[in-house]
Amino acid sequence: MNGQETVTPLRLGTRRSALAMAQSGMVAEEVAKVTGRRVELVEITTYGDVSRESLAQIGGTGVFVSALRDALLEGRIDLAVHSLKDLPTAAPAGLLLAAVPEREDVRDALVARDGLTLAELVGKSAGRTVRVGTGSPRRMAQLNAWARALGADLETVPIRGNVDTRIHYVTSGELDAVVLATAGLNRLGRSAEITEHLDPALMLPAPGQGALAVECVDPTLAAVLARLDHRPTRAAVVAERALLATLEAGCSAPVAALATWAGTELRLDGVVGTTDGAELLKMSANGPLVPDETAEEQAAALGRALAVRLLDTGAANLMGERAR
Repeated sequence: MNGQETVTPLRLGTRRSALAMAQSGMVAEEVAKVTGRRVELVEITTYGDVSRESLAQIGGTGVFVSALRDALLEGRIDLAVHSLKDLPTAAPAGLLLAAVPEREDVRDALVARDGLTLAELVGKSAGRTVRVGTGSPRRMAQLNAWARALGADLETVPIRGNVDTRIHYVTSGELDAVVLATAGLNRLGRSAEITEHLDPALMLPAPGQGALAVECVDPTLAAVLARLDHRPTRAAVVAERALLATLEAGCSAPVAALATWAGTELRLDGVVGTTDGAELLKMSANGPLVPDETAEEQAAALGRALAVRLLDTGAANLMGERAR
């Protein structure tokens, strides 16, 4: 037997969905490399997986991660992998964000009938309402604002379900298109089904979109897992999540944010709107970012500052009930 077979395997908690299993499997391979231990996936069902209510109805915040975090704190698993955009901005005491691996493509993707783009769908609708499915208030707000600006006849339809279920709405003819995260489709090997990558100028992503979070409770394990951390990605998502936290908005609020590097500066774009697209606030901020041990605080300060500007311009009135 080799050493990896005789040592107790690490238990990695994951949601049961195909996407969660795919991305957890990718992280498990990297964890095995840096720890020298076998990694077993432990499937855990979350409330968000079993509820058929919309994210707006169930609150969004934490519904996909609470069960995993409970398993960590109870010692039933050694580490957990989350889609970072699902992670509440406040962590329970005792949990460590051990690593944020390098981010995937941050953009949203359109999967539409007949291989069409969003503009082509609207242009070829011949007076018929174009129906686009999404479970995200953030996407609804931006799609509806885009349609209003063009005078396009577009309806956003709330949907739930896994990737297969959502894409079936299009292939069955029930909807003209659905919007999904590019990162998820890439990780599932289904990028060929994307008919258009939506430019962030039209559709700014969710805070943390495309990034994964690796959590654990053991400081010794966290120190080893830190080798999987990608500093530029962590700084970017820290800025985005600081904006979200300062707005006191939950994961299901119509809030978007994207931080990007430009030389030695970090640029942060933020959007807050109403789901009907009638009002959409867009603002950006730039700040110097030195890649040292203070990088996270620099990034967080930029996120907080932009959030304050958004709130001063009336963002709180657009988000409905703020998360507490």
